[in-house]
Parts: sequence; C-alpha cells; structure tokens
Amino acid sequence: MTTLTGPRALDQAGTRVRIAHGTGFWMIAAAFLITMAFSTVPTPLYAIYQRRDGFPAFMITVIFATYAVGVMVSLYLAGHVSDWLGRRRVALLAVLAEAVAAVIFLLWQAVPGLLVARFISGIGVGILTATATAHLSELRQIARPQEDRSRSALISSMVNLGGLAFGPLVGGILAQYVSAPLDRPYEVFLVLLLLSAVGITLVPETVERLEVRPAYRPQRVALPSGARPLFFASAAGAFAAFGIFGLFTSLAPTFLAGTLHQTSRLLAGAVTFAVFVAGALSQVVFVRLTRRHQLRLGLVLMSVGLVGIAVGGLIPSLWLFVLGGVVAGAGAGLVFRGAVATAASLADEGSRGEVLAALFLITYVGLAVPVLAIGVGVALLPAQLALLIFSALIFVLVSLAGRRMLAAHRP
Repeated sequence: MTTLTGPRALDQAGTRVRIAHGTGFWMIAAAFLITMAFSTVPTPLYAIYQRRDGFPAFMITVIFATYAVGVMVSLYLAGHVSDWLGRRRVALLAVLAEAVAAVIFLLWQAVPGLLVARFISGIGVGILTATATAHLSELRQIARPQEDRSRSALISSMVNLGGLAFGPLVGGILAQYVSAPLDRPYEVFLVLLLLSAVGITLVPETVERLEVRPAYRPQRVALPSGARPLFFASAAGAFAAFGIFGLFTSLAPTFLAGTLHQTSRLLAGAVTFAVFVAGALSQVVFVRLTRRHQLRLGLVLMSVGLVGIAVGGLIPSLWLFVLGGVVAGAGAGLVFRGAVATAASLADEGSRGEVLAALFLITYVGLAVPVLAIGVGVALLPAQLALLIFSALIFVLVSLAGRRMLAAHRP
C-alpha cells in the first residue's frame, strides 16, 4: 500500500491523493458517525407517528425490522464488494442511499413510506458498516504504520456506537423543541449526509485497482477452517449485544410512554443515547484490559443490566429500567468491540471487508430477530411480561455465547 501523501501522490486506485491518509481517516469516521446517527434518529419519533396514525406497537417493530432486514440484505449481497470495487466508491454510494432515505422520510410520511425509507436506510448502513470499518483500519495503518491495529478497531467501534447514540438524542431534542418534529431531524441529516458524500470523494483509496475483477458472488465467511470457531463465538456475543441495543432503538420509547408513563420525546431520545454512549465509553475506560478480561467484564455487565431492565419494567421503576439499560449497554459495547477486533485480526488483507461483513450480518440478525419477538410478545401479552421474557432469553443467550467466547480466548 502506498504511503505517499504529497500533491502528486497516487492512491491504490491510481488517482491523485487530495488529502493525507490521516485526515482521510477522520473524514471517513465522521461520515460513518453521521450515517449511523441518521439510522437511529427516528427512534424518539415513532411515538409521534403512532399517535398520529393510530397503529399498534407491533407496527413499530415491523418498521424497525424492515431497517434491519435492509442491513442484512446489503451485508449479504454487497457488504464485501469494496474488497474489489474500492472502499471510497462503495462508501459514497452507501451515504447517497442514506440521503435518498432522508428525502423519502420528508416526502412520504405514511406507514408505507416509512417502511421504504427504513429499508433503504438499512441498505446504506449495511454497505457502509463493513466498508468503513475496513477503510478506517487501512487508512490508519498507512498513516501510522507503527500503531497497534486494535487502536483503529477501538475508534471504529466507538464511532459506530457513538453514531447510534447521537441519532436518538438529536431526534429527541428537535422533536421536543422545534416545530415540524417529523421534518426537521431529516432536513438536518440530509444536509450532513450530502456534506459527508463530498468529503468521501476526497479520501484516498486503499484497495488496489484490479485489472480483472472476480466474478460476483454473495457474502461468505472467508476464513481458514481453524479460525471459524473463534469467529462464530465472537459473532454470537455480538448477536446478543445488538439484541439489547435493538430494544432501545425500537420499543424502549413505547415502554417509557406506556408502562413507565413518561411521554417526553427528549427523554425517549436521551435514554437510548445513554445506553449507546455507555457502550462507547466502556471501551475507552477499559481499553487497557486484555481482550479476555474485557469480554468477561462485558458479559457480566450485560447480565446484570438485563436483570435491571426486567425488574425496572415489572415494578415499574424508570430509574432502574434506565440504569439497567446503561449497564447492559456498557457490557454490550465491550463485547461488540472484542468481536470486531477479533474478526479483523482473523482476516487477511484481501478479505477484510468480507469477514467484517459476515460479522455484521450476524450482528444485525441479533438486532432484528429479538426485537420482532418482543414485538409479537407485546401484541399478545402484557408489555411487562413481554419485557421479562425478552430479558430472560437474551440473558440465556449471553450466558451461552459467553462460554464460547471465553473458551476461544483462553490464554
């Protein structure tokens, strides 16, 4: 890989480098953060749509699951294509897809429009997640070749979760304090997404241009057979972690408004923000721990937090519910970071995007399936009982996945 950054330097695509790789790293990180924030900005707005249109809580999970399905479809079909089409080109297309979703949110606000916009948003996120993670790793490696690679994995994971955190907070603030709460959040993010697209065009390419591109095929896990147990153990932990995150990006505002009698739009966004920020900050606070100790701590925090979520819903207690979510989010952040770092370390240079796409595919299954299950539960059972069952199932999954992950990372 070229490390030239002068005015006449060429990147791996054979085009002139306009900015240094170190600067490009932060521009891709900013685009990644904005895109992930846009993907969760509807979270505090669902209650407004529900009150306006009168649809049941289960429809919120369907709208959310449509997004998750879009992520999974794109990860399976296109999350790995940046390995041969180039990181910059694929990242640009992903961000432009998010801009299209923002336009649909603004112009078609009926339920069918929400479904279409969320699906397109999921398509863009799925493409960008693996592409940006790989691009950040490669840009950092070129800009700082002596730095530990886990550093870029940490920053990438923090940007991912940080973006997911800021979306609901921004949406909640705008919904609470400005007019047209179903318009202003999307207008703000449309501008930010278009600016991100411009920035991406200036970032150096890190994938060599191939004279003959390989024949297209859907996603697969390109790992040596000996590495597969470690990969799937990590993916199982990420699945469980995103099951928790999925609850707080879909139905948590409904629980706050219904079971806990808290109807503030700002509070709905702030609670989700707090859960994801805890996931991002825990990675920084415990960065000096070994990966095994991070995983052990993360699994304990996830388990304790799930108990708090369930009990907070049963009593009911707002503060216990929120505290449980924050503790579980902190643990999920540690487990997710460990999964990303492990997957990246297992991949060779030519398949990093593909391996990460496979990890995120499994992760987003964890985002969709548990949320759909609790949506069905809310439709058939009292909300508090559905939350208890959800917490118990994720608790069991955390325990099973934890054993596999800790066994795989045994010194």
